Amino acid sequence: MMRMTIPVFALLLAGFLFAQQQPKTYTGVITDTMCGADHAHMGVSPDDKCVRECVRTSKGKFKYALYDPQAKKMYVLSDQQTPEKFAARKVVVNGTLFEKTGILKVDSIQAAGGA
Repeated sequence: MMRMTIPVFALLLAGFLFAQQQPKTYTGVITDTMCGADHAHMGVSPDDKCVRECVRTSKGKFKYALYDPQAKKMYVLSDQQTPEKFAARKVVVNGTLFEKTGILKVDSIQAAGGA
């Protein structure tokens, strides 16, 4: 019985490891979780100032996020410091998306070409 258990366990472990999310590249605009894609309703301009103020003044309630206009989805970023310098700019984020939580674990953020 023991001989059978080890291969079964090894297969299950291999399947679990293979199923883990792999880092990908995501392109979008750095925004905040309050405004999302539209900053006009806040009356704060330009957009980069609105993004920074929403995050800074919310006492942790609102977070930096990546808005993907093609998918019309917003992903909360695990890194809440680096995005500040890219506020309202198009960027490329390398990282792992956790679908259940909508959190994008950031490995790197760079300005997108032509941004």
